[in-house]
Amino acid sequence: MDDTVTHRPAVLTALRRAAEPSGFTLSCEERTGSLLATLAATRPGGRILELGTGIGEGAAWLLSGMDAGARLVTVELDDTLQAVARQAFTGDPRVEFVAGDGGAWLEAYAGEPFDLVFADTWPGKFTHLDRVLALVAPGGLYVVDDLLPQPGWPEGHQAAVDKLVVDLLSRPDFRAVRMNWSSGLLLAARQ
Repeated sequence: MDDTVTHRPAVLTALRRAAEPSGFTLSCEERTGSLLATLAATRPGGRILELGTGIGEGAAWLLSGMDAGARLVTVELDDTLQAVARQAFTGDPRVEFVAGDGGAWLEAYAGEPFDLVFADTWPGKFTHLDRVLALVAPGGLYVVDDLLPQPGWPEGHQAAVDKLVVDLLSRPDFRAVRMNWSSGLLLAARQ
């Protein structure tokens, strides 16, 4: 099977160039991005949450699949990294940037649930899991990546990944599938 990505958001090249001085290399893998764009396209007028903006590659993929009525909230702890994304998407009314700790944001958030959540950082994946899953609307999707061993994983991280996967696969309120593809994904739908 050829899973080569054929449609890339035009802004990816500029985002990658802007990230070079910081040495940031943890951006969304392209196959994962292509899946995110496809999932976003299934949510016309949807509310989408990204935890872990980084330099904005995940946001670029999500925005490329979103229609004009959809909205993206993207949260990032590192304001310097997120500034790259803010610059790239200046003027796009579909995106709201939140600079701050994702865990604190999840704890304080009191708005509407989300139709699609992409958790690409610790809060919402390895911490605050119950809170983020409570924010997934009925029929909504929750996506996590980087479940296969990655360079630079801290010691003991595999145990955290294994615990997350077991928890997500055993939840009665979500139907989940693990994919040994891209960087290692898990997709869960709220029942």
